[in-house]
Amino acid sequence: MSVKVVVNGYGTIGKRVADAVAAQSDMEVVGVAKTRPNFEARMALEKGFPLYVLAGRESDFKDAGMEISGTVEEMLNEGDVVVDCTPGDIGAKNKPLYDAADIKAIWQGGEDHELAGISFNACSNYDEAFGCDYARVVSCNTTGLSRILSTLDAEFDVGKVRATLCRRSADPGDVKKGPINAIIPELRMPSHHGPDVKTVLKQIDIDTVAIKVPTTLMHVHIVNVNLKQECTSDDVTDALAENPRVRLIGDGMSSTAEIMELARDMNRPRSDMWENCVWEKSISVSDGELYLFQAIHQESDVIPENVDCIRAMTELERNSAKSIEKTNKAMGM
Repeated sequence: MSVKVVVNGYGTIGKRVADAVAAQSDMEVVGVAKTRPNFEARMALEKGFPLYVLAGRESDFKDAGMEISGTVEEMLNEGDVVVDCTPGDIGAKNKPLYDAADIKAIWQGGEDHELAGISFNACSNYDEAFGCDYARVVSCNTTGLSRILSTLDAEFDVGKVRATLCRRSADPGDVKKGPINAIIPELRMPSHHGPDVKTVLKQIDIDTVAIKVPTTLMHVHIVNVNLKQECTSDDVTDALAENPRVRLIGDGMSSTAEIMELARDMNRPRSDMWENCVWEKSISVSDGELYLFQAIHQESDVIPENVDCIRAMTELERNSAKSIEKTNKAMGM
C-alpha cells in the first residue's frame, strides 16, 4: 500500500517534508501547494511534484511560465492525507477545507494543540496518533525536548525539568526580519515551551525560559533534569545513544557552526541535521540532577516526525520503533 500525500505550503518545512515523503517506499507525493510563483515553486516542478495554487492565482503562475495542476481544493481530492506547512495561524483557517475534502490532516507546531487534539512526537506518543484523522507535529524546540525527556523518563523516571532555550533569531533564508544586533529575552516566564511539551508528555513537570540570540544556525537548550532513579553520567550517555534521533557530539565540536559544518561534510540535503545534537561532554549527573547542552536544527528536526505521523495516522505501521527505523533509513540518517 502506498499512501498519497499532499503538502499545503512548500516553504522551509513543506519542501523538506515533500522530499522526505518522496524518499519513503510506502508513500508518495501527489501534490504540493504554493501561494506565489517563486524559486521554490519552480524547484517543486523540477523535482516532478504536481503544483497546485490558490484559486484565483492561476494566472500568476502561468505568467511566470509554471505549469499548474489545479487549485488547492482540487489537490486535496488527490490525497489520503494533507500535511499543512503553511505559516503559523494560517493552518487553522484551512481546517474547513480539509473537512470538506474528507482528508486526514497534519498541522505543524505553530498551531494550537486544540486544533488537532493530538500533539505528536514519534519517540513519545506514536500510538496516540494511530488511525486518527487529525494531528499536530510539535515545534522544533518541543520535538527536541520531547525526544530526550521521553528517553530519560523511561530509563530513570524524570522529576522536575528546567530548560533555558537560546533561540535563533531567524532561519538562514529569512530576510524579512532584517539584521539583529541584540539578545531578546522572552519576558513571560515560564515560557510557552514547557506547556507545549506537556501536550506530548503529560506526566512531565517542566518549566522553560527563552531568549532570542543573533544567529540563524540552530537553537541551543540548557537542560536540567531531576532523575528519580540513581544513575551516572555514563548511564545517561548510554541511554541517549540508544535513541535513533539523538546524536552525541564530540570530536572537537564546540559550537553550532561546527555542527552545521558536520552536516555539510555528511552531504546532508540542505545541510539538515535531523537529530538532537547533545554535547557528550556536557552530560553531567550530580546528586540526581542531570545537566546537558543540546543543539536543535530548527529547519529540519520535525521532518522525520511528519513522516512517522503520516505512517501512524494511515496505519501503515503499528510499531513506533519500526516506523522510526523505516523513516531514518529512507532519509539516510
